[in-house]
Amino acid sequence: MILKNGLIMDPGTNASYKADLHIRDGVIAKIGPDLSAAPSEECLDAEGFVIAPGLIDTHTHFRDPGFPHKETLHTGALAAARGGFTAVICMANTSPAVDSVPVLQDILERAKQEDIRVFQAGTVSQGLKGQVMTDMPALKEAGACGFTDDGIPITNAAFCYEAMKAAEALGVPISLHEEDPALIRNNGINHGEVSRQMGLYGSPSIAEESLVARDCMLALRSGAHVVIQHISSGYSVELVRSFRAMGAKLHAEATPHHFTLTEDAVLTHGTLAKMNPPLRTEKDRQAIIRGLSDGTIDIIATDHAPHSAAEKEKPFPDAPSGIIGLETALALGITSLVRPGHLTLMQLLEKMTINPARLYRLPYGIIKQDSPADLIIFNPEEPWIPDSYHSLSSNSPFTGSKLYGKVKYTLCSGRIVYADSAE
Repeated sequence: MILKNGLIMDPGTNASYKADLHIRDGVIAKIGPDLSAAPSEECLDAEGFVIAPGLIDTHTHFRDPGFPHKETLHTGALAAARGGFTAVICMANTSPAVDSVPVLQDILERAKQEDIRVFQAGTVSQGLKGQVMTDMPALKEAGACGFTDDGIPITNAAFCYEAMKAAEALGVPISLHEEDPALIRNNGINHGEVSRQMGLYGSPSIAEESLVARDCMLALRSGAHVVIQHISSGYSVELVRSFRAMGAKLHAEATPHHFTLTEDAVLTHGTLAKMNPPLRTEKDRQAIIRGLSDGTIDIIATDHAPHSAAEKEKPFPDAPSGIIGLETALALGITSLVRPGHLTLMQLLEKMTINPARLYRLPYGIIKQDSPADLIIFNPEEPWIPDSYHSLSSNSPFTGSKLYGKVKYTLCSGRIVYADSAE
C-alpha cells in the first residue's frame, strides 16, 4: 500500500513533513516524495490529512472476562480502531480478576483474533484485596505488560511499597488508583457545591491527594516507574511536579473528561458524568491543563469504562461510575487542548503515542523505515458530532457535542482496520 500526499507527524522525532509512505508486509518500507504504487498495490490519497503513529491507550476497560453486556474484547477493539487506537492496555479488574497466569493467557490468546494490539495488565494483589501480592514474575513471563489494581486503591502503604519494588525489579510500570475510601461517602461526585445541591457528601479531593502524596514518596524511594492514574486534582498535579523534580520516576495520566469537564456536568448529564475519581472544579481542570502543557502530565489515557444503559439509568448514588472514551479521545484533545492553544498537535500526539510506548517499552508510536505500520490518518480541522458508537455501550456525556478532529483511517500492521464511512 502507498499513502500519498499526507502530512506526516512523528512525535518520536518531533518531525512534521509532507511525504508518501510505502507499506509492505506490515511495516513501513519507505518514506519519501512521489512514491509510486505497483499495479497490485492499493494507493490511498491522504491529501489534507495528518498521518501519525497509531494511538496507544494505557488505561482501558474491555470488561472481558465477566461483563459481556458492557463490552467484550471484540467490541472494545472495534471502538479503539474507530478512535484511532492501534494498541490498548486493558485493566485487570475483570471477573475473574487477572491475578493468575491462566486468566491472563486466556485473554491474550483471544486478543490475537482482534485487528488491533491488545495488551493486558496483571493485578498487584490477589483478588484485588490489597493484601497478598500476585506472582508478578510469572505474570510478566506470561505476557503481563504492567501491574495495577485499578478501580480499587492500595491502602496499605507497606504493601504498596513492596509492590513498587517488585515491579521495578521486573522492569515494568505499576499504575495506581488514588482514592482513599476512608475519606469518601458517595463516590463518583466531587464533594463540593454540586454535591451539596444534590444532598450528597461526595468524594473530596483530599481522598486523592493524600494517596498521591504517599505514593510520590514511595515512588521516589523505590525507584519504580509509577503511574498516577486519571489525575483529577490540581494539588495532585503539583505533587507529581514536585516529586518529579526530586527524581521520582513518576508518570501521570489525564483523561479527556478531566481536562474537558467540571463537576457542573453532573447537573446536565447526571450519571453520564459520574466517574471515579470525579469531575472536580474549574480550578482543578485548569491545573490539569497546565500540567499537560508543561509536561508534568505525560500521558493522555481514556479510562474507557463501558456500562449498560440500564445501569446508568439507576439513581445517582446507585449507578456505576465511568464513561466510554476511546472513540472521542483524539477529538476532545484537539477541541479542548489544541484549538485553544494549550498544546500543539505534536504535543497532543506525543502524550497519546510515543510516551505510552516508551513507558511500556513497546516498539510502536513512531514513524520510520522498518517500524510497524501502525498509523492513524485524520483531519484535525473536520467538525463532527458523536451520535453512535462501535462500543457495546454508549455512556458518554459527549454524545451530541460538536467536536473537531475526525479519524479517517486506522491501520494496524499495515492493514486498514477502520475507515470512515464518509470517505
